[in-house]
Amino acid sequence: MNIGILYGISVGTGDPELITVKGLRLLQQSPVVAFPAGINGKQGMAQQIITPWLQQHQEQLALTFPYVQDISVLTQAWIAAANKVWQYLQTGKNVAFACEGDVSFYSTFTYLAQTLQQIHPEVKVELVPGVCSPMAAAAVLGYPLTIRQEKLAVLPAIYAIAELETVLDWADVIVLMKVSSVYQQVWQLLQQRSLLPNSRIVVKATLPDMVIYSDLSDRQNLELPYFSILIVHIIPRNNSI
Repeated sequence: MNIGILYGISVGTGDPELITVKGLRLLQQSPVVAFPAGINGKQGMAQQIITPWLQQHQEQLALTFPYVQDISVLTQAWIAAANKVWQYLQTGKNVAFACEGDVSFYSTFTYLAQTLQQIHPEVKVELVPGVCSPMAAAAVLGYPLTIRQEKLAVLPAIYAIAELETVLDWADVIVLMKVSSVYQQVWQLLQQRSLLPNSRIVVKATLPDMVIYSDLSDRQNLELPYFSILIVHIIPRNNSI
């Protein structure tokens, strides 16, 4: 039996042009294009990014991944999504899964691919790297993310707020992912360390409605959306690269 290939394609952080040449080629060559379903009938971020590149003959497959931390609920969602993808792969059709940011960087695709291979070990999975949010945020800020021998720490803030103080003792640059839900706690800690002037937030990096907050000294009460990333440089950056 000829089994299709599951491609995990990184499509960048919002700007459709950030997809790689290889990623675009495989995306457009795949008869089936999958992506995380949006909320309340709206398009999800990955779907919005790839819409300009899709062709009429391609079948679109929205997969539901709930925004919860309950592992049992998530596992059932991964199994359901894997079964839907398998329906196409088993007929020999390739499936391209569009992944916001980079496919190996805190990606939902990882769980989909692992679940699928656990159920069907014969499935072949190929990953196409791309632009992840820390790189995109640094680019739009016009600041190098790291220089010389600086040590970089990347934390999913919602899960690692308790570790932030420890990380501030050894890292030179800290990137906090998904910072919106714990922003007040983070702000207070940065204030204690006198690091607010060295901290910046990028909301919806590279999208048309992107917002940048530089110097958080007077930004304690920010209301941030989910797609917000905070970058702290222990040593202040110059105004440009």
